[in-house]
Amino acid sequence: MATRLARVVLRCALSGLVVGLTGGAAGAPPGPAAAPGGVRSSSVPAAAVAAAVAGATPAAADAELAAFKKAIRQLYDLKEQAWAAGDAETIVTRFYAPDAISVGEGDPGTMVGREQFRETYRKYVKDVTSVRIESVRTVVNGNAGWDWTNFRATVRPEKAKEYPPPLVRVLFLWSREGGRWICKGDVFVNGGFKEPL
Repeated sequence: MATRLARVVLRCALSGLVVGLTGGAAGAPPGPAAAPGGVRSSSVPAAAVAAAVAGATPAAADAELAAFKKAIRQLYDLKEQAWAAGDAETIVTRFYAPDAISVGEGDPGTMVGREQFRETYRKYVKDVTSVRIESVRTVVNGNAGWDWTNFRATVRPEKAKEYPPPLVRVLFLWSREGGRWICKGDVFVNGGFKEPL
C-alpha cells in the first residue's frame, strides 16, 4: 500500500499536480487554486512528497532521529563518565570504532586507529579532569549520522597551554554497525556554537 501510494504521489509530483489530495470532491467545480483544466494544484508540502516517495513518513523520520539522539546521548554519557574516572580504555573501545579518525584546529597530526587513540586518550584523561558534550544539531540517515556539538573541557591549570580553549565545536561522525552506533571519528575547531543551528 505504501509503495503504491508513493508511486502515485511521485507520478503526480512529477507532473506538478496532485489530484484528490487537497479535499476537492470528484466533479466539484474548480476553486480559486485550480490549475488549468480544472485540476487543483497541490498543497502537499515537498517534504511530505519526498517522505512518501522514500517510503517513510514524517513521523517515522522523527522517530528515527529521536532514537539516534537517545543512542548517542548514552554514548556521550559513557564518554564523560569514563573520562572523569580516568578510564581511557572504555572511551577507545566503546565510544570509538577501531578505524576512527580525529583531527582538529592547531593539531599538526591526524589520529587514526585504535592504537593512536589509546596512546592519546591515556594522556587526555590525566590532563583533562572532566568533559561535557552538548548536542547542537543532529542528523541521521539510515546507518549514518552526524552531530554538531559544543565540547567543554576542564583542563588542569598546569596543562592548559597544551590544549585548545575550554570550549570547542566538535563534529562527531556516527555509523550503525551490527545494530549499534559507534563513533567513526571527529573534527574540532576552537570556539563554541552560540545559538541553535
